[in-house]
Amino acid sequence: MSTSRDHARELQRGASVLPGWVKDAGRSILSPIVRLAIALHLTPNTITVIGLLITVAASALVAGGWLLVGAAVLTAGSLLDAVDGALARAQGGGTEFGSFLDSTLDRASEAILYVGIAVWFMSALDDPMLPVLAVFVALAGSFLVSYARARAEGIGLEASVGLAPRTERLVLVIAGIALAGLGFTQVLIGILFLIAGLTVVTVAQRIWHVWRLSQETATNSREY
Repeated sequence: MSTSRDHARELQRGASVLPGWVKDAGRSILSPIVRLAIALHLTPNTITVIGLLITVAASALVAGGWLLVGAAVLTAGSLLDAVDGALARAQGGGTEFGSFLDSTLDRASEAILYVGIAVWFMSALDDPMLPVLAVFVALAGSFLVSYARARAEGIGLEASVGLAPRTERLVLVIAGIALAGLGFTQVLIGILFLIAGLTVVTVAQRIWHVWRLSQETATNSREY
């Protein structure tokens, strides 16, 4: 009989916007970057802060209308965002503060990026109301996804399952910004609404997952 934890592993393997081979390719790219960071004696926390600064710079580029350049800088920043965790594991594991800092700055980076997109919409479009609404809905959904995981971990359960965790959302946003830079602004707006929908599904998946884990824990407690 499968358990809720088995179900979680199945969701993590199969239920994702990005196929597994894309994630495997990303991990292979990270290896030389991690080795370079170790050679330069950089700490995971330093990498986390540098990643935030790169996102701030990229968001400013997006806000100013330099969409293709901004997308390229965001891509570099997203690699660093993954490096800090890989570097921590390579150095024997992260710290509680490092985990806290990473999660907090991830939320800050996401908010700053969406603000940059909203600023560009307001300056570049004659009627930015719907696009800006898409930005706010996508940002609210993204924060709910992160909040659901944080609250689950606060009660001793894990909830990293779902269709649209941060990596998937970031890939979609970067692709949308790049396409908008090529003149396909409506695609970026559509991607933002897509992210909004995916985040709703992801939150529902995490609520269901945590409920199943809590029921399993309660059952085990009664048995003992």
